[in-house]
Amino acid sequence: MTDIMLVDSHCHLDFADFDGELNTILDAARAQGVRAFQTISTRLSTYQRVRAVAAAHDDVWCSVGIHPHEAGPEGPVAAETLIGLAADDPKVIGIGETGLDYYYGKSPREDQIRTFEAHCAASRATGLPVIIHTRDADDDTIAVLERQMGQGVFPGLIHCFTGTDRLADAALAMGLSISISGIITFRNAEELRQTVKRLPLDKLLVETDAPYLAPVPKRGKRNEPAFVAHTAAFLADLKGVSAGDLAMATTDNFYRLFSKAVRPALSAAAG
Repeated sequence: MTDIMLVDSHCHLDFADFDGELNTILDAARAQGVRAFQTISTRLSTYQRVRAVAAAHDDVWCSVGIHPHEAGPEGPVAAETLIGLAADDPKVIGIGETGLDYYYGKSPREDQIRTFEAHCAASRATGLPVIIHTRDADDDTIAVLERQMGQGVFPGLIHCFTGTDRLADAALAMGLSISISGIITFRNAEELRQTVKRLPLDKLLVETDAPYLAPVPKRGKRNEPAFVAHTAAFLADLKGVSAGDLAMATTDNFYRLFSKAVRPALSAAAG
């Protein structure tokens, strides 16, 4: 058991990839120092499955929301619907994932924007961070966020960050955090590494996005929460800090941003 304490801030534990293995997978992650997990909603039609995973494990939290790929099929969503699902539920700590994905174009852009705006409104009303997915949509992502922030600020983060310096700077200027996935370890991600290298440590989180995007040296395999340790170690080296300091910073950042999550008490051995 490692002394390092990490959080997998974004994974999909309800996906069929983990059927029949979830307890084993979570135990393997805990052995690597992962002390909390946030399992992320992608569709309201399957949200209760996400919620059930969180309910079954003291160290698993969840979000409620609609992925931009699902904005069309899931239909229009009102902010009030998201607010209602999050209200008075101790396990729901975030709104999303939401955002814009123009790379795959699985939902019409107007549907993605409308759904994204509803999530921002729900974040503003609840105070829960909005979890933003953005790909090939920097300009519109910034525009939606600036428009929504103009109606009242709200917390949030860009998850699985792969964007430009401009997106990073705009996000930070709006008070958002940035979450780093295993993509940072990929051979062809040098431009991303240079962007992340200059970002402030107090705004960074780590994630797996499991079962996707396994980091080196696990690339090509099914990703799982234990592998966040590889991403964290790589990020520590990139930022020029110790693995322990990186783990402490990103864990502190998680609990500061997702303030509804209950941080586990230190063990007696840890003092």
